[in-house]
Amino acid sequence: MAKSRKSPVPAATPLVPPFLAELLAARSPSGAEQEAQAVFDTHVKPAADRYENDALGNRIATLNPAGDPVLLLAGHIDELGLQISYVNKDGYLYFNAIGGHDRVMIPGRRVIISTREGPVLGVTGKRAIHLMEDADRKKVPELHEMWIDIGAKSKKEALARVRIGDVATYQPGFELLHGTVGVARAFDNKVGAYVVGEVLRRLAPQRKKLAARVVAVATAQEEIGVRGATAAAYSVNPHLAVAVDVGHATDHPDCDQRKYGETTLGGGPIICRGPNINPFIYDRLVACAEALDIPHQFEADPRPTGTDARALQMGRGGVATGLVSIPLRYMHTPSELVDLEDVERTVQLLVAFALGLKAGEHGRW
Repeated sequence: MAKSRKSPVPAATPLVPPFLAELLAARSPSGAEQEAQAVFDTHVKPAADRYENDALGNRIATLNPAGDPVLLLAGHIDELGLQISYVNKDGYLYFNAIGGHDRVMIPGRRVIISTREGPVLGVTGKRAIHLMEDADRKKVPELHEMWIDIGAKSKKEALARVRIGDVATYQPGFELLHGTVGVARAFDNKVGAYVVGEVLRRLAPQRKKLAARVVAVATAQEEIGVRGATAAAYSVNPHLAVAVDVGHATDHPDCDQRKYGETTLGGGPIICRGPNINPFIYDRLVACAEALDIPHQFEADPRPTGTDARALQMGRGGVATGLVSIPLRYMHTPSELVDLEDVERTVQLLVAFALGLKAGEHGRW
């Protein structure tokens, strides 16, 4: 039987509240979000007037259920992962990617495989550089040219510990890098799920001030096609929606701001503008940020965004949709960077946005 290997949970501090710390520690590749679901259940359900789950794995928390308009806040709880697809005769595990991996990042990583007996530690391997020809050294290995080594000596031994279909995540957890800047495996998008849940928690004591029904949804399977948000947009049937995700901080070397715009870590939430974004929501978000003197930034996206916002906008007969992103460096790597002040500012912005909504404001234009 595999020995239990618990995820290290970072100590809660004013910068890292328990809710966020536990989400960052949870292992939740798309389609296997159970650990993150349990964290959301623990911290958000007690604050909600109604709390539901669905067949895709979404968590749906409702506050002020008789309110109008209906506002849906969405942050996805899934992350990148690997899925075991084949075990060879010597006990090495081959895998497919869950979500959009940069293959150059995969080799030489410690990973945790989630199994029915508990977590199993493994290492991603490939042929060493010393054993390559010059031409091979210049290539990025294909997935089938890499494997996971769990120290097994045979296929039988390996399959006694893991099963085909088990999922794996990179081992690194959260650490503070410097000041309020943290590094974690899956800021994308545990910070978004934290934000929407925390907004509902902070609104709960003020529910009598709300005109709106506020529905915070921790969405599943965003990384493989915004699937949870698609279902939630239909079932919740909101008038208004805001997706909360991470966005690229473009303030690092080798990033052409002429192509990707100018956004900085620590510069505040990024408010998106473009065809995916309803102008009422954009204008109101900006007004809230200005009224509260919250530092904020802008992103222009001329197409459906690569976030839950694109599914929310097209729900049922159409939903007035916005997108707020938390600046992040090194997206889809084992070491993503976020400034925790940006996370807190995003919570404050959306609390003000929800409280400011008036009856009948449905975002039609």
